[in-house]
Amino acid sequence: MRIQKYFRGSGRALAFIFIASVIWLLFDMAALRISFSDVNSRLIKDEIIRKERGKYKPREVMSSASFPNKKAHRFPLKKNERNGINESKMQNEVNKETFSETNRNLTRKQKLGLKVDTSQEDAFEKQLEQKHKTFKENRKSSDVKAFGIATGIPKKTNMSPNVDQLGLHDKDTKIKLKQEAHNEENATVEINRDKNAVGKVAVDLVKYLTKAPPVGQKQELHLNRPDKKLVIVASKAQSNKADEKRALEKIGISPKTNTDDNRVQFGHNHGGNDVIPPKEQVAQDNEEINPKTENNISKSMENVSNILNGKHFKSTFLNATTKAETLNVHFTIAVQHDVGTHKVLQMDVTQSPRNPNAPGQFGEPGVVPKDKEMVAKNKWKEGYFNVYLSDMIPLDRAVPDTRPSGCAENKVHNDLPTTSVIMCFVDEVWSTLLRSVHSVLNRSPPHLIKEVILVDDFSTKEYLKDHLDKYMSQYPKVRILRLKERQGLIRARLEGAAIATGEVLTFLDSHIECNVGWLEPLLERVHMDRKKVACPVIEVINDKDMSYMIVDNFQRGIFKWPLVFGWMGIPDEEIKRNNIKDSDPIRCPVMAGGLFSIDKKYFYELGTYDPGLDVWGGENMEISFKIWMCGGEIEIIPCSRVGHIFRGDNPYKFPKDRVKTVERNLARVVEVWLDDYKELFYGHGYHHLLNKKRMDIGDLTQQKELRKHLKCKDFKWYLDNVYPDLDAPLVRADDLLFNLGVRKCLSIENSTLSFQACDLNEKNQHFNYTWLRLIRQQNSCLTAIDTKGTVSLEQCDNAKHHLRWLHKSLILDPPFMDHLILEHLQQPVCLEGSPSVNTIKMTMCNSSSPFQKWKFTNYYVQ
Repeated sequence: MRIQKYFRGSGRALAFIFIASVIWLLFDMAALRISFSDVNSRLIKDEIIRKERGKYKPREVMSSASFPNKKAHRFPLKKNERNGINESKMQNEVNKETFSETNRNLTRKQKLGLKVDTSQEDAFEKQLEQKHKTFKENRKSSDVKAFGIATGIPKKTNMSPNVDQLGLHDKDTKIKLKQEAHNEENATVEINRDKNAVGKVAVDLVKYLTKAPPVGQKQELHLNRPDKKLVIVASKAQSNKADEKRALEKIGISPKTNTDDNRVQFGHNHGGNDVIPPKEQVAQDNEEINPKTENNISKSMENVSNILNGKHFKSTFLNATTKAETLNVHFTIAVQHDVGTHKVLQMDVTQSPRNPNAPGQFGEPGVVPKDKEMVAKNKWKEGYFNVYLSDMIPLDRAVPDTRPSGCAENKVHNDLPTTSVIMCFVDEVWSTLLRSVHSVLNRSPPHLIKEVILVDDFSTKEYLKDHLDKYMSQYPKVRILRLKERQGLIRARLEGAAIATGEVLTFLDSHIECNVGWLEPLLERVHMDRKKVACPVIEVINDKDMSYMIVDNFQRGIFKWPLVFGWMGIPDEEIKRNNIKDSDPIRCPVMAGGLFSIDKKYFYELGTYDPGLDVWGGENMEISFKIWMCGGEIEIIPCSRVGHIFRGDNPYKFPKDRVKTVERNLARVVEVWLDDYKELFYGHGYHHLLNKKRMDIGDLTQQKELRKHLKCKDFKWYLDNVYPDLDAPLVRADDLLFNLGVRKCLSIENSTLSFQACDLNEKNQHFNYTWLRLIRQQNSCLTAIDTKGTVSLEQCDNAKHHLRWLHKSLILDPPFMDHLILEHLQQPVCLEGSPSVNTIKMTMCNSSSPFQKWKFTNYYVQ
């Protein structure tokens, strides 16, 4: 009764409207939900299709090293397997997942009693089914399409081409193709085909780091190195009939049952770029390419061009043989692999925490106690530095990070080459030697240090024998090579290099301390260009207080005559003009010689050091000239810092006289590398080295032939392009030789000396005053031929002492600076002009006589 009263009159109308509104709202919400479901289902289907396509892409064989708990698959995989996933099972699961959402949407619509139009859904399902079918069929034929072009595989994934795409299917031809890669050296494709060989062969280009070499194969990786290639070779021992059958099926060959006619035999391993065929391989004569193969050739060129445009290049060789014939496919493609970069590692590892209060810690100067000063003084000659303080300082002391500010943020490649660090020593101080080794091990990334080779050049100190062996035995990477007789630094380094196994040789002295982040910047420069030789900035460890001292920026190694090494800063105007930063590599005309990194193969290509150099001295000049003039570069790397003790004397003895040893070494360098400029060396106080009776510099034939073989540039090129700052005139003075008394110029006419009116256009008036103090016109030189003072001409010979004249020489008294005085006579005799007879003669020197004073037109040395 209470409810009925609400439906009386107008209340009944309101109730009807309310109920109708609720029903309308419910229908509206249902329709909206259906609309959202339709949109959602289509999005889900599109996503499933994309996932399905991803699952059915030809997968890469993942490295077993990356997944240690998974067993590596054999190669090649079955057609219906990818990483152990069954294809039919995957197909059912995908189909079930794909259509489940569609069925749910249809059921909802039918339950709501709405009219359902299934024509669009059915068409979509049929289209999807057709795509599955087409994709599956295409996959059988295109699973190994060349370089992933047809399958939509990302560029970084390189798939295997079949032989049709390489132009190998024609049975009557032998094909040899060469395609120069885009901007790549040594990028070629060579395809050799013998008659009646197998129709198709797969050549796999395997992606680095994401694809392991299959079982039974050998893989060699040398990335970002233009002189090295990647070679992947399948082993004969690992190939069985099941593998051969799968391999043949995969590339579209139908093997005959129970026959060996189509047997595939994988080639033997070879260690370089040249193909070494198996013993049973029969050589065939080359034939011209017939028209039948032209399309395949162009197709193969296109495929090679496509892969060369990508980032990952590989060189691969597979050798397949039939019963009687052989098919060789050899790819040689320069490797360029994007392996990524990282910031320079700032390693400084110690076995135990450092004592901040220890003497010399953090590179601070040490102080000898008052009561130990005499002891320290007596120990000085053991190393010609403060040995007492060195023994007090911790072996792994910290030093200040002295690198420029930007170095810590610099990035280097992840695949830097390994290095062998070579330290040669003879009777080195114990604490200094150990501190050198510890600084290398503590501040270098372990994976980059292949070994530390200590070369003992026949030391006599007892502590450097068994005691050193025992100490270093706790460091597996340290090797000690002991020479049976004294060889000297140069040959000791060569002995160490001969046993080194690292890709880069890093030579260090045995009294150094490597700073933080010292190694990677050096290896980075060598890695980027194998002909670059990288040197660290050499900082100073004070020989008196052992403090670590920073040096000025923008310093480079140079030399002055006569081949004296030194340091010189880059001029400020050049720094500003070229916008040089303090962390930029610096071109270095000459290295200091003690500390540098060089590619090992390049070191041997250059002929290493001249083996004729003795002990020490001049080797830095020799290898510097050789590197620059034969195509290399030397750089100082400011982000690499190594402290070095500069000693005032050598604590060891030279087998021969030290001065004579260094002079002999320099003379060998000069004769091989300086060309016409060698006179500048001899003219700066080394005239005596021209006398072969006084100094035998040994046979130079081998070194001169090496220079020709390497096609090195001349020394003038070096001066013009590497060291233009050097003042290197070929003569001391030249052009007209004017007599102040006669007021005429000396000339040679018909082999006779006389005076003529001065004329620069007259070639017979031109003379050179050489660095060896000869007065020379072409091959004729002035000399006194008898005691009467007669002056004549003689064929020039730099070794002949009686041809030399002193002029403007520092050894002369100022009044005689303008005179020409014969050098070899004890009693000074001067060249004098005679106006009456229009000739010259020798007479006793007179400082006031104008007839004994001479002037050249040009002077190049004051």
